[in-house]
Amino acid sequence: MSQGQQTSLRMTVSVILPVVDETDSLRETVDILLADNSEDISEILIIVCGKTKAASLAAAEELRARWPHLIQVRSQIRPFLGGAMRDAFEWATGSHVLMMASDLETEPRTVKDLIARARQNVDIVTATRWRSKGGFQGYDPLKYRLNWIFQAILRLLYGSNLSDFTFGFRIFRARWVKTIHWTEVRHPFLLETILKPLRLGAQVLEIPTTWRARVEGESHNPFSQNFVYFRTALKIRFTPKAELIETSNSSQN
Repeated sequence: MSQGQQTSLRMTVSVILPVVDETDSLRETVDILLADNSEDISEILIIVCGKTKAASLAAAEELRARWPHLIQVRSQIRPFLGGAMRDAFEWATGSHVLMMASDLETEPRTVKDLIARARQNVDIVTATRWRSKGGFQGYDPLKYRLNWIFQAILRLLYGSNLSDFTFGFRIFRARWVKTIHWTEVRHPFLLETILKPLRLGAQVLEIPTTWRARVEGESHNPFSQNFVYFRTALKIRFTPKAELIETSNSSQN
């Protein structure tokens, strides 16, 4: 297949948006996504839970009413952020699956670039805050230093040149989310979604983006969870590859 043919591949993108206390940021995220990528997005899965605020539920239902054939509002079955994402991975029907946040910490204007690169027959395209033209706005200085150190440790541990393993803003060919055996349910799931594909030989590209602190709601990733990332990274690094594959599923897409 030539490069020209690769870049013209038809894509159907399932977008996952977990929601707890986002309202205006959720609306803005969806508006930008559809303004920039209406031809490629086939569904938006807004995932809610028992802790989702009434105002956020109302915003989600408002969006579903505006785009009833495009937006679904679904209640997660598994607990926590990782559980919401894992449920959505199973529900997604697109050729590609995009995971991001609904609080504008993941820049929705970056999505068009993620999709453009994914169209080049790449397994996973992930956003990085650490490359040139990327960056942080309003990030805690201590977390910034610890984040940089952790990324460096992961590069050594996995022999990878990726710069941002922990930022859960990435698009996958659907088979990578359908056939991997996922285990995390909390925020370390974001790390799991890049480390297991790397172990299994996925081709991964990075593109820069800017992280901006949320302006509504509060963070649901307590600082203590960052230390659990070490356990997750070590466990995945030394798990036999055969155990990383979901045996109940066959390869898709």
